[in-house]
Amino acid sequence: MTNASLAGSGTGRKVILLKPRGFCAGVVRAIDVVEIALDLYGSPIYVRKEIVHNRYVVEELRCLGAVFIEELEEVPEGARVIFSAHGVSPAVRDQAVQRRLQVIDATCPLVTKVHLEAVRFARAGHAIVLIGHRDHDEVIGTLGEAPGHTFLVSSVEDVDRLTPPDPERIAYLTQTTLSLDETRHIVARLRERFPSIQGPPAQDICYATENRQLAVKAVVPLCDVLLVVGSRNSSNSKRLVEVSKNSGVPAYLVDDAQEVDPRWLEGVKTVALTAGASAPEHLVQELIAALQRLGYDQLEEMDLKEEDVRFTLPPQLTQIAGRLATIETQ
Repeated sequence: MTNASLAGSGTGRKVILLKPRGFCAGVVRAIDVVEIALDLYGSPIYVRKEIVHNRYVVEELRCLGAVFIEELEEVPEGARVIFSAHGVSPAVRDQAVQRRLQVIDATCPLVTKVHLEAVRFARAGHAIVLIGHRDHDEVIGTLGEAPGHTFLVSSVEDVDRLTPPDPERIAYLTQTTLSLDETRHIVARLRERFPSIQGPPAQDICYATENRQLAVKAVVPLCDVLLVVGSRNSSNSKRLVEVSKNSGVPAYLVDDAQEVDPRWLEGVKTVALTAGASAPEHLVQELIAALQRLGYDQLEEMDLKEEDVRFTLPPQLTQIAGRLATIETQ
């Protein structure tokens, strides 16, 4: 843990800033995809759903010329469209082909991994139990890979109600942004009910979700309240709040510094601060400045793990970028 002083009145109140926090590799890649596509092709570039679940990111990209739509029917036939980091179902891909859309796929590679696992289990004749949150974009896309073979569960109680066609041929997968603890309980119950159940070779919950939750667990004994920067529809951000509350420390999800209620900080000496995987760092820094004005004149950074994951761009962009580079050198 490193220490730094903020200009202030010496109140002894402090902020513990968690690291890792904020953007993960999949979010960086998705944002880069939109920005590079706009540079290469110009506006409009259509984006199906929010590219990532953060309203500030979406608004910044909208200002650059991205046009966010809910369904492909809103995209002119033959136009260029980007699929969000959360992935889409095969039905959406088929619709894009029918409308002759030029697709750039910004699906996070870790979400693609879950889709491929669903296809593999379905082809092997397994019923698939997908652990996740109904109506989340990622879950909707994954369910679409094998809709006739997949059962969605969100709790241990859901597991108890399961009636798969063959309890001996069953597998489970998970959404990438779930609570580690909650998922562990659900998987344990699945194994109790279905001893033959198979799972993915490696857990589906992504590295960034896990690292940020472990950082919250590490800081809760040291703080009085946790603030999480992230949007309301960000699954991984909401899980950080839950982890803190389950450990007995009050936690609040805020889009930005303006959403902090000073009443949350009454009698609070130490505030821990983190950000969901789709929250920009400048929002964190603005919140630190706001806390400084409220008298939190000490800053400590708790650095738990270095993240060095990087994902390559989709082939649709690397190919055109390569062709342009070749032309420029001729």
